[in-house]
Amino acid sequence: MIINHHIKASKINRFICLFVLACVLGGFSLKSYAQQQKQTVRILFLFDASQSMLGKWNSNRKIDVSTRLLKQIVDSLKPLTHVELALRVYGHQSHVPPQDCEDSKLEVPFGKGNHEKIKDFLTDLTPKGTTPIAYSLEQAGGDFPKGAGSRNIIILITDGLEECKGDPCAISLALQSKGITLKPFIIGVGLTTDIITTLDCVGKYFDAGTEESFLDILNVVITQILNPTTAQVNLLDTYNKAKETNVPFTLYDQKTGVMVYNYLHTFNSAGNSDTLFLDNGITYRLKVHTIPPVEKMDIIITQGKHNIIAVNAPQGNLSLKVMGTNQYGSLKCIVREAGKTNTLHVMDFGFNEEFLIGDYDLEILSTPRLYLKKVKIGQSSTTTVEIEEPGLLNLQFGSTGYGAIYKLSGKDMEYVCSINENATQIALVMQPGTYKVVFRCKSCVQTLQTKEKNFTITSGVSTAVSMKN
Repeated sequence: MIINHHIKASKINRFICLFVLACVLGGFSLKSYAQQQKQTVRILFLFDASQSMLGKWNSNRKIDVSTRLLKQIVDSLKPLTHVELALRVYGHQSHVPPQDCEDSKLEVPFGKGNHEKIKDFLTDLTPKGTTPIAYSLEQAGGDFPKGAGSRNIIILITDGLEECKGDPCAISLALQSKGITLKPFIIGVGLTTDIITTLDCVGKYFDAGTEESFLDILNVVITQILNPTTAQVNLLDTYNKAKETNVPFTLYDQKTGVMVYNYLHTFNSAGNSDTLFLDNGITYRLKVHTIPPVEKMDIIITQGKHNIIAVNAPQGNLSLKVMGTNQYGSLKCIVREAGKTNTLHVMDFGFNEEFLIGDYDLEILSTPRLYLKKVKIGQSSTTTVEIEEPGLLNLQFGSTGYGAIYKLSGKDMEYVCSINENATQIALVMQPGTYKVVFRCKSCVQTLQTKEKNFTITSGVSTAVSMKN
């Protein structure tokens, strides 16, 4: 066999948040978003209509302020064809006392053009009951249409903490880990520091102390929802240049393990890594599907800037060839990292594939198998492994029997394969070399009746061997 190298041109307690609200209030460009965002965004408003929402907040009652702002946002989202809305309300059906911890209902399901239905329901809404946040969140998980390909967001508008002994943190994590929703945003109205710290496990928290600050916070949150932060993934070669491309990569939510984005790396027209739009409320784990794969942990996306995610992924090519005519048809090679026993990849002869630079052990599944140690793959170069053209063995027996073929190596014999005990003839494509066949027929009851015969396989030549009497 011959090895040669050549250069190659080569993401509650009081919880998610009135967050879509800031879109219009902050001057966000809906047209710009619609042009950038093609993925369906489903926003479920989870609205608190518990008795405490009748309380006064700055210039008016909490219920009046929140419904007014929510209706504005619902109006502003009409032009966005990729955004679908729904409304779930809790604490609005049963008076307190007694406490109804299942007082939660999907009032307006997801659908196209349901903006007026949501606004009309909010206009006549009267707070009555308790605050079953965890139960409502759990129910909300079933409000989203099934199927992949959308960004599902819950927006909880609330002034109170969980009052039904539920665990909003656990429910939130369960929804995320199942891939039902993204990490929630949380806007609290006048909460104490102790209460605020309990919300970290639920999602990204924002505290609104006044009506004015509430508007500012909504502006920040809606921007993050409807205008995902830009980023690019740079795959670095051994010279620290972002020259590697055409490799699949996946971004996972590092906390939940859920797959968030899955792309195949591309260069744009300027020759740079193409721009991505990512949610910034997630700590990501990046997995680049090179051979072997590489990973990067603890990736945090900063809102308001273009984020560069760089990972070392220097690659070269491995090419497998058979000299002359490949009589094997489909010949495969097991690739392992040098010195390791785990199979890294199974590669077909006649193809080129990219690997991370380094040393690899090859096990070629020819007859007999060929083993190559520490085959080096370099940056942007092709390592070509060529094996000799095989020959063909036609082996005939007078009757069925037992036996095996061995390769002669010096004074020793190396096992190649066994003979099918029910066959009277076999044909094998074999590598060139000197071999011995050892055979005893089934009806032969004495060891001394064992037969053996040496033969030679030559590239491109058919060799007949008879073990008949």
